[in-house]
Amino acid sequence: MKRLKISIFSMLLFMGTLANAQKLSENIRLNQIGFYPEGPKMAVVVGENQGGKFYVKTKDRSKTVFTGTLSATKLGEFSKKPTRVADFSGFKQAGSYVVEIPNVGYSYTFDIKPNVHKEVADAAMKGFYYQRMSMDLKPEFAGKWARPAGHATSKAIVHPSAASPERPAGTVIYSTRGWFDAGDYNKYIVNSGITMGTLLSAYEDFPEYYKNQKLNIPESKNTVPDHLDEVLWNLRWMLTMQDPTDGGVYHKLTNPSFDPMIMPHEATKDRYVVQKGTAAALDFAAVMAQASRVYGGFNREFPGLADSCLRAATRAFEWAQKNPKVIYDQDAINKQFDPDVTTGAYGDREFSDEFIWAAAELYVTTKKDSYYTAVNMLPDTNMPLPSWAQVRLLGYYTLARFEKNLTPAASKDIPEIKKRIVSFADGLLDGVSQRTYRTVFGKTTQEYNWGSTSNASNQGIALIQAYKLTGNRKYIDGALSNLDYLLGRNAVGYSFLTGFGEKSTINPHHRSSVADGIVEPVPGLISGGTNAIANKQDKCEGYTSTFPDEMYLDESCSYASNEIAINWNSPFVYLVSAIEALQGKVGLAKK
Repeated sequence: MKRLKISIFSMLLFMGTLANAQKLSENIRLNQIGFYPEGPKMAVVVGENQGGKFYVKTKDRSKTVFTGTLSATKLGEFSKKPTRVADFSGFKQAGSYVVEIPNVGYSYTFDIKPNVHKEVADAAMKGFYYQRMSMDLKPEFAGKWARPAGHATSKAIVHPSAASPERPAGTVIYSTRGWFDAGDYNKYIVNSGITMGTLLSAYEDFPEYYKNQKLNIPESKNTVPDHLDEVLWNLRWMLTMQDPTDGGVYHKLTNPSFDPMIMPHEATKDRYVVQKGTAAALDFAAVMAQASRVYGGFNREFPGLADSCLRAATRAFEWAQKNPKVIYDQDAINKQFDPDVTTGAYGDREFSDEFIWAAAELYVTTKKDSYYTAVNMLPDTNMPLPSWAQVRLLGYYTLARFEKNLTPAASKDIPEIKKRIVSFADGLLDGVSQRTYRTVFGKTTQEYNWGSTSNASNQGIALIQAYKLTGNRKYIDGALSNLDYLLGRNAVGYSFLTGFGEKSTINPHHRSSVADGIVEPVPGLISGGTNAIANKQDKCEGYTSTFPDEMYLDESCSYASNEIAINWNSPFVYLVSAIEALQGKVGLAKK
């Protein structure tokens, strides 16, 4: 009998050893942060796998809490690698878990709980704080990433391309505050345009959520939502970029060339405001008109700000109407003026979408029909996904948002605009259940361009807009699938948000993260992500795949796949914050 007990004990010990022999597997791809109790929950396993079962286990893997069956094998759309899906949506118990697949291994740890993405949402918005110019980032707010102010004097020189009789070339102006645009230390009105429009729209859609959000920034103790305090830092800079004599707006504030990988306070080369342009004027007008609405609710805290923004918006729009085709052509400028400017061009050549956006924002703010009728609001049936060069949908979102407050001049078009938004969202959802990673994002090669993560986030915003118009939960589930993509359920298995996930971006093309001597990157910044032609653009060595959904390199040299940018962070902020704000209403988590 004693020998039998020993044998049983040995067998149990052997079985436990086998269980513990399972290793962490990067081939199990999932949202590395977690899931809402009542929401969809999926993991994708990549590679040949003959087994049929998968198990959800406690974090220490000592207890199985859910057993499921893997889907049939499906070949990846681009790489043709075999994949199977582990769907455990039916498991709803809060806790910390892993997915384990026999002969494959176990996944990164994830949580199931309400508010599961709260820290992600907070960090992504605070990512803008780390991009601030003109102020020291102090340890009580920035932690180990504290640093001296960049461009503390905020002196800028009028470039010859921007000269006017009142401000001749060489004139010194002072342009304070603002966010560094991306991995570099320059600032661009066009890219600030879509960034600010997205962040202000997030507040207009979910004001109660942002009133309760605390980011631990220097302004956190005042009565203004931290979200708006942070946005204001860039808004104040944008106001300095308008020429007070004619209302035109400078395209950018920049060094002639990019700085090396140094800290912001070490970047001391002369900076210039460069040529006024139609795109800059219209993006500026749209942002200022929207800001006038938003900050009009805080007149006691910011006396006169809303009025100043509206005046700036109207003057910029008037300038654009008088100068409707002023293209920012950097090569042409460099042939005519010195010094040459070789930083980011953001050179748009078609402005109908900027006119639509600016006119929509000014119309909604002023209620003046003349703005609405000044442009053709519905020139065609296209619904192009927003980007810095394509902002039409921002205008449509605003018109739909304020449909109850519109005059007949616009209200006649609202049914069509709403129909198009919903139809666009339905097109995004088409085929998602048959796709390898079960995400809305990833249907075509064209989606995997420079800054592809912003495409995933902007798709999510479109789906949330459709939800707001219809109340249909399917649009939220679609948006959530793209959040899962961004946080790990993708073909490279990365969480693209710095500081979040066991396998997350660690070496972004971001000067502060490279030069500060700290192993961990500045947190809360979304990498540009997979880029179908990244190796042709940055020629960085180390890419291991040529498939569109796998061409990503977590190295600082890879500016084509691993840079950060404010216009990529802003739609991510909207997406994750909106889902957090709506979780109770849509049934992802019980109220």
